[in-house]
Amino acid sequence: LVSVDYEVYGKVQGVFFRKYTQGEAKKLGLVGWVQNTSHGTVKGQIQGPTARVRELQEWLRKIGSPQSRISRAEFSNEKKIEALQHKEFQILK
Repeated sequence: LVSVDYEVYGKVQGVFFRKYTQGEAKKLGLVGWVQNTSHGTVKGQIQGPTARVRELQEWLRKIGSPQSRISRAEFSNEKKIEALQHKEFQILK
């Protein structure tokens, strides 16, 4: 299991980015969270099996929600974890 923090830049607010991210994460069986930031980005944390986390990272980097325009995605604080620290994938306000 792995935990990764992320921040996505571009046109990612007001385009249902958080809702789509949550849907994609649930589809992949991942847990964590996503929220808008005050400076127009979306950030959060992903936890789960490494291969699945990589799939969501790729989705955050290249796909996103239909109306979004992603300029870049940054990933940080990657670490191996013994157990999931979240119960589900939540949208935080």
